[in-house]
Amino acid sequence: MRFRNLLEIDFFLLVSALVLVIVGVLFIYSSGMTPAGVMVSNEYRRQLAWAAAGLVLVFTLVLFNYRRAYDLALYFYLGTLALLLYILVMGLTGRPSRWIRIAGFAFQISEFAKITTILFLAWFLDITKRNHRTFIRFLVSCAIVMLPMLLILIQPDLGTALVFIPILLGMMFIAGIPLRYIFFLGATVFFAGFFLLLPLWQTHIMNNMYPALMMLANTRFVLLFCLAMVTIGLIGWFGFSRYHKGYFFWICYAAGIFTFSMGLSYAASKVLRGYQVMRLIVFLDPNIDPRGSGWHIIQSITAIGSGGISGMGYLQGTQSQFHFLPEQSTDFIFAILCEEWGFLGGTFVFSLFLLIILRLIRIMRITIDSFGANIVAGLASMYAFHFFINVGMTMGIMPVTGIPLTFVSYGGSALISAMAGIGLALSIYVRRYQHSSGYGNSLF
Repeated sequence: MRFRNLLEIDFFLLVSALVLVIVGVLFIYSSGMTPAGVMVSNEYRRQLAWAAAGLVLVFTLVLFNYRRAYDLALYFYLGTLALLLYILVMGLTGRPSRWIRIAGFAFQISEFAKITTILFLAWFLDITKRNHRTFIRFLVSCAIVMLPMLLILIQPDLGTALVFIPILLGMMFIAGIPLRYIFFLGATVFFAGFFLLLPLWQTHIMNNMYPALMMLANTRFVLLFCLAMVTIGLIGWFGFSRYHKGYFFWICYAAGIFTFSMGLSYAASKVLRGYQVMRLIVFLDPNIDPRGSGWHIIQSITAIGSGGISGMGYLQGTQSQFHFLPEQSTDFIFAILCEEWGFLGGTFVFSLFLLIILRLIRIMRITIDSFGANIVAGLASMYAFHFFINVGMTMGIMPVTGIPLTFVSYGGSALISAMAGIGLALSIYVRRYQHSSGYGNSLF
């Protein structure tokens, strides 16, 4: 790869990401301003430094052949697993943290684990693309993603852990994993969330109007339900094996979904911390705890609504400058943006994210290297999930999970990992017509 080939990068993708970073710095600056015009935070300066480092990383990754990661993907993956285990061990010894400090800098390893997991899963899906044992391929793919996901969930960091699910689904879809497996996983996660929310809705919103729903939180009922579903599934499997009728297969399939989803929802109800459960409750109705957990959502919706069509003007937002909105430079920065730039500003940010996703989809379609296409599929899924969950969270249509708005929210690790993803996508784009064979170990 020669320097003159930098002119071949996808400038639409690069510029969209850089504009989002600039918008982020502007509103991180705004979040630190008081009504008197006094700056009480230097977060915007740090974000500028991280943005500069991220830009250097982007061009470094463009210059070097992304195929180099093919041979190193396993080591990257194992390295981040080791660091996540280290964080877990340190937490058990009395110093819980999501960050590792090196030379005075704090790094959130879970952000980089998303990139290394994408690389390793892309490698695995590429080397097994001619393997006809698709079920084994599906199970191993799930295991690759679940290992870092569980370690991050234990920290606890539910928001970041959830990001791994759409990454897995998107990459398996592009890699040709049968849709019935992908739908099985997606439906299991959906119904697990549904079964988890129902008892909370019954208790806190409906005031025990439907007491039968509380059985979903009863250990004996869950065990009996799962046992019944397993029995039905075995009967379906026996019928399919003996008579080869399609409806027996789908009976077994549905029973499996409900068995795993019920078990997963029950496990989640026992594992989630009190504040995480409260976030789910206030998602259903923020006014349950308007001065506590519901405060974030109420103030965020107020800020977005007060912006109207064109906003109150840059640095003129009352919710941000009076600091009514918690975490306003990180999780709820979109609310500040909409307050000051209004619906038009929100649409502008939405358009930039849409352009990024569309350009990534285009790269997926035109690259002839399946390893590169798998990587881009994971990146597109990650960016899209971050956007929809974060924006939905600020509007009150998604639970508060602590997922930042990629490129915009304050945070060095999140920004560096997001820019690394852009660098990888651009590196794949400039080599989109090169086949994997014959240059796997080439640096350029």
